[in-house]
Amino acid sequence: MGSNFVWIPQLVDNDQPRYLALVDAIAHAIESGALKVGDRLPPQRRLAWKLGLNPSTTQQAYREAAARHLVAGEVGRGTYVLAGSKEATLFRIKHHDGQRPLIDLSTNVPVADPHNHDLQDSLRSLLKRPASNLLDHYLGPEQLLLGRIRGAQWMANRSLTLSADELLLCGAAQQALTLVLQSFCQAGEPVMLEALTAPGIKAACRQLRLPVHGVALDEQGLRPDDLDRVARASGARVLVTTPTLHNPTGACMTDTRRAAIAKVVKRLGLLLIEDDVYGAFSDQAPLYPLLGEQAVYINSLSKTVAAGLRLGWIAASPKLLAQVDPHAQASHWSVSPLSLDIACQWIEDGTAAQRLAWQKTEITERWRLARRLLGDGLHNTGQPSPHAWLGTPQGAEAVVRQCREQGVEIVPASVFAIGAIEVQAVRISLSAAGSRAELKQGLEVVQKVLSGR
Repeated sequence: MGSNFVWIPQLVDNDQPRYLALVDAIAHAIESGALKVGDRLPPQRRLAWKLGLNPSTTQQAYREAAARHLVAGEVGRGTYVLAGSKEATLFRIKHHDGQRPLIDLSTNVPVADPHNHDLQDSLRSLLKRPASNLLDHYLGPEQLLLGRIRGAQWMANRSLTLSADELLLCGAAQQALTLVLQSFCQAGEPVMLEALTAPGIKAACRQLRLPVHGVALDEQGLRPDDLDRVARASGARVLVTTPTLHNPTGACMTDTRRAAIAKVVKRLGLLLIEDDVYGAFSDQAPLYPLLGEQAVYINSLSKTVAAGLRLGWIAASPKLLAQVDPHAQASHWSVSPLSLDIACQWIEDGTAAQRLAWQKTEITERWRLARRLLGDGLHNTGQPSPHAWLGTPQGAEAVVRQCREQGVEIVPASVFAIGAIEVQAVRISLSAAGSRAELKQGLEVVQKVLSGR
């Protein structure tokens, strides 16, 4: 837009705080195209004067918009719209019209079991210890070693035989991914991602200023022929992939496909970063063992056991781990001693395995429900997935908008797309609903919108 363009929004008059109304207006303007990548927002005081707001209100709104990755501020230059900010819609505060409760099927989190008391039991047990000082000190060497040992124990469920020396402890998968990319890539260096990629992966690359190149997908996930093509054309040497229960499509690579991908990675000398946060829901082995020194493996408890534990692991050869964290200190700074203690206890006594088993059973039932209600429009992954990928012939954005108007939040393909590819589909999180009854209600709304009723 021209330098004289000044965006002044019309704020929706409802009962939410004014700063949130302004954030919603910014998000809507970006989504509709009224604000484009690189556009400068009005100075905070000027916008406050135009809208009749207190300057502190616009300041709070700009801060919240930045936290949602919609905009970024630069001292002396102002506040600008960020590229790729569509994925930030996943993290916005959800509001509804007050006429009906909001059914949020947009966020991938483990199913919440209202009858589970594992945390209460663990905290009661902790309080009975004679000298529990988990919050009084930083993590010590013994705790860090135990965290790696328990991580190796947990990874054995994925048919991985690892030693403590092959693992780093970290604050869940997002931190792990950012740290690994930062260690192996320089700003401006191209990175290959699946053409449809989890928003967190896209956000990490954007934060580190790494240009991304999408590799085409089919029903099994990443296509080896296009991986070869994109690697040669872009010069990228790093690939991030989710071979098992891919987010958003739910695709799983067969053994033959995994071998084909590994062959391309070896031949071209690439480094593969495997995101296996959903892998525990599947019996298929990771891709990581096929690649030796050319792979880094990331796992966590956040998607399969408890989102709030914020605990994960980076697995690689000691040589690669030395590049990620030379002094074995940076990776674990954000790990809470309390979370680590609970996680180690749960892995040791079998609680984590029990929670995972419950999740798998519940997800299977929810997947069957989605198959029954939405039918052939769902991408067939061949096995239950915590998220469903649904084709929308009449346009994904329109379907999302109509569902939202009826109190159901789902996510359009554009949030996951790399580049300008257009895919008419939506992702529905089957695990986000509070109960199967709530999920059924939400899926019936989606079904109604798709049928045009």
